[in-house]
Amino acid sequence: MRFTLLDRVTAIDPGKSITAIKTLTLSEEYLADHFPRFPVMPGVLMLESMTQAAAWTIRLGEDFAHSIVVLRSAKNVKYGDFVEPGKVLTVNAEVLSQEGALTKVKATGTVGGRTSLTARLVLERYNLADRMAHGDALDARIRSEMRKLWAVLHPAGRGAGHARPVVYGTAVGAAPSPLGSAASSYRQGESMPGAGKAPAISPPLDGMVSAG
Repeated sequence: MRFTLLDRVTAIDPGKSITAIKTLTLSEEYLADHFPRFPVMPGVLMLESMTQAAAWTIRLGEDFAHSIVVLRSAKNVKYGDFVEPGKVLTVNAEVLSQEGALTKVKATGTVGGRTSLTARLVLERYNLADRMAHGDALDARIRSEMRKLWAVLHPAGRGAGHARPVVYGTAVGAAPSPLGSAASSYRQGESMPGAGKAPAISPPLDGMVSAG
């Protein structure tokens, strides 16, 4: 099952940090069971919102070089306030370090300025072509879908003109991004390379979360 647990990306520094929001509505089907008389967003889905936000800053930081970005582990997970229908969960994710294909992220979720969730995440990125025959076609399709979804989540990135090429994720004279690769700059109001194309979603957690 594929699903998106973010409604809008409000700020992003590619490869470094991201801020996104998720507005919970009573129409979401899982609330009928969680819980019938006290509907709140399940904790695992709050964690998935964080994972999806972190995955976006990784994708943008390397200009969608890898089709798959998944959660490998979640540690120091702490929950605070509930997220009830009508409330807005604001997710902030900051890249701490990059080791090979793994990215360590510090993430927080707040509702009305109060902390609802904090966690340390480790995400892995890869291409299907590296793991299966004929995976390159699937990689191309996933990247295309992800670019399309990105244009929906952050429409400010669809402005006219061309992005100004710089060292990926950094300004002139700034320290290099934790992901340390070369890509196009991205700023509020500027278009990203291939912004008219397509994006996608992080695969579900599938039980990979380890809350420690």
